[in-house]
Amino acid sequence: MTELIRETIPAEFRVMEKRSTRVGGDERVERIYHGCRWAEGPVYVPAGRYLLWSDIPNDRMLRWDELTGTVTPFRSPAGYANGHTLDAQGRLISCEQGNRRVTRTEHDGSITVIADRWEGKRLNSPNDVVVKSDGSIWFTDPSYGILSDYEGHRAESEIGADNVYRVDPLTGEVRLVADDFARPNGLAFSLDERQLYVVDTPRKHLRVFDVHDDGTLSGGKVLAECTAGSFDGIRLDDTGRIWAATDEGVHCFVPDGTLIGKLLLPEKTSNLVFGGLKRNWLFMTASTSVYAIMLNVRGARPVYA
Repeated sequence: MTELIRETIPAEFRVMEKRSTRVGGDERVERIYHGCRWAEGPVYVPAGRYLLWSDIPNDRMLRWDELTGTVTPFRSPAGYANGHTLDAQGRLISCEQGNRRVTRTEHDGSITVIADRWEGKRLNSPNDVVVKSDGSIWFTDPSYGILSDYEGHRAESEIGADNVYRVDPLTGEVRLVADDFARPNGLAFSLDERQLYVVDTPRKHLRVFDVHDDGTLSGGKVLAECTAGSFDGIRLDDTGRIWAATDEGVHCFVPDGTLIGKLLLPEKTSNLVFGGLKRNWLFMTASTSVYAIMLNVRGARPVYA
C-alpha cells in the first residue's frame, strides 16, 4: 500500500487567446503516484470513487482511492493492458495489448472477451477504447504491443495494418471502420456522438470523422496538428472542447481545432480522464507518474451517467 504523494508542482496554464470561456483551475498540480515505467489508460470509477490506470511494461494495473489517497494493486498480470473505459452498466472495458484483445470485467470479477479477431485474424494490440450510448464499442488497434516484448509480446501482425474497429452491441460483430492510419491511438466521441475524433500518433495529428446511424464513418479530415511531439489519449469536457495528451502535457482545443490552452507537466503525458463527484478533476498519466488537478470545467457526461 502506498500513501498519497502530497507533492505539488506549479500548474502552468498557457492561454493561447482570450475567450469568454477559458480553461483554468488550481494553481498547482498534485502528483498522486510515482513509480511506473509507462503509465497509461486512466479511468475513473464513480461507484467506488477510485481511479484505475495501467503500468504497461510492468504488466499491472493500479488503483488510487479518492477517500483515503492510497494506491494498491488492482490486477497483475494484466495482459499488458493499455486503455480503459466504462460501459453503461459501469463495467470495465479494457484493451489488453499482450493478449491482443478487448475485454469486459463483469461485476463478479470474471472477464468476458469482447473482441480478439477480425475476419479470423488476431488483432494487433488494442490500444484505446470508447463506448457509444447505443452500446457499441469502438477501439484502435495499432501495433505497439507486438513491436517488442516491452509492452506486450513481439509478433508479426496477422492483419498487416493498424485500424479502427467497432463492435456491434447486438451481434458482437467486429467491423473495420477506418483503415488509413499509420497508428491510431486515442479516440473520443463528440457530445452528440455525430463525430468521432481519432489520434494518429506517428503523423502527429488529430482527425475527425462523421458517424452514421449504421455504424460507419466518413470524412476523416485533419482537425489539429500537435505542436509538442505527438498526440496520445484524448477526452472531451462538457462544452465539447478536446483535451489531448502531448509530450509537454495537455493541450485544449475548441471543436473547430483551434488550440486555446496548454497545461504543462514535467513528464511526457500519455492519457487523461475527468473524474471526481463533479467530473471536474483531471487525472493525467505521464510517464512514471499520475497527476491530478481540479479545474473550473467538467468532463463530458459519460454513457453510464
